[in-house]
Amino acid sequence: MPHTPVPASELAERLTRLRCAMAQRHPDWSMLILDNKIDLYYFTGTMQQGALILTPDQAVLFVRRSLACAEQESQFADIRPMSSFRAIAEAFPNVPDTVHTAAKTMTLQKQALLQKYLPFTRMQPVDNVLAGLRAVKSTYELDCMRHAGRLHRTALEEIAPSLLRPGISEAWLCASVCTWLLTNGAMGISRYNQPAAEDVLGLASFGENSLRAAALDSPSGTVGTCVAMKSVGSSQRLLRRGDIVLLDIPSGFRGYHTDKSICFYFDPLSAAADSARLRAAHEQCVFLEQQAAALLVPGAVPSEVYEKICALVDPAFRAGFMNACKFLGHSIGLTMDETPVLAKGFDAPLQAGMTLAVEPKIAFAGIGLIGSENTYEIVADGPARSLSGACSTAFEICG
Repeated sequence: MPHTPVPASELAERLTRLRCAMAQRHPDWSMLILDNKIDLYYFTGTMQQGALILTPDQAVLFVRRSLACAEQESQFADIRPMSSFRAIAEAFPNVPDTVHTAAKTMTLQKQALLQKYLPFTRMQPVDNVLAGLRAVKSTYELDCMRHAGRLHRTALEEIAPSLLRPGISEAWLCASVCTWLLTNGAMGISRYNQPAAEDVLGLASFGENSLRAAALDSPSGTVGTCVAMKSVGSSQRLLRRGDIVLLDIPSGFRGYHTDKSICFYFDPLSAAADSARLRAAHEQCVFLEQQAAALLVPGAVPSEVYEKICALVDPAFRAGFMNACKFLGHSIGLTMDETPVLAKGFDAPLQAGMTLAVEPKIAFAGIGLIGSENTYEIVADGPARSLSGACSTAFEICG
């Protein structure tokens, strides 16, 4: 599929919404500086190294490298070269005392370089404004996520189970699923907001490896390829009969992600003692995901949805529910971990156009992690719609 640029009308609408949000939250604002690649892509349609300068009247993308790529990739209206931040000072001689920026991604080094040429004395964070804008998706964004979700459904519900056989490694399985996604047009990476996370493929975990604690806030675990890379899976851990297989592999298209995880019980006859309990846990997760999706409607409060679903958890599974994580799901879009989150403390009502991944999981010590996950679109006229397939796919796979 061709590398289609983000439409100029889409970029213009995002700038308009940003200016309106800034006027509401920071009525005295006069300059916003963004340099993070995700922010640049959202507002300009390119990830080339540079800085976006926004005022109430102007919007200029300054590009250090590569200007030619930026001009080819982006339909942004005003793109200019920048050898240093002096170019910004020359174009904007009246720099205010306070500039606004994304504090979460603005480094002290970048701040010092900016202040070398721009005479501001204070930086004010606008992270909440930026997160709020990205929480509600446009038709263009939803189309990208729907496409990612269609690839996702096929990859995990159809391709993955056909690959299961004794002796394959976690790393091979994850790589094989990701290769299928890449071959069929997926972007091949997942991006995160959390500093502890890395841009990764995803993970495949067999049995007890899915219980390994991760640095980021996630119920899914892995030993990774090594201590230095907690992702993908081990090349030494081979699939055995009686294993629980956890696949938590994102899909993405044109920068936008869907999140989906799926579990298989490989050849359960070889571990008959646990079969009934694990099957019941899987059915519980499917039920909880379906109940959560029914509650995801405009006006619903994320913290209340979380409390309602937690109250539905069977007492037999509460000790291992979410593998000690204190959330049920998360928003998703240009990064995997956006806001709002289905957890305590998130009390702003949901809106149509938001997209959230719902991921109930149940941990069994010494056995593995059972669960399901799909990405949902909140719509104006009913319960949320899954973008990534079913949550009731076959659990038991015979080898």
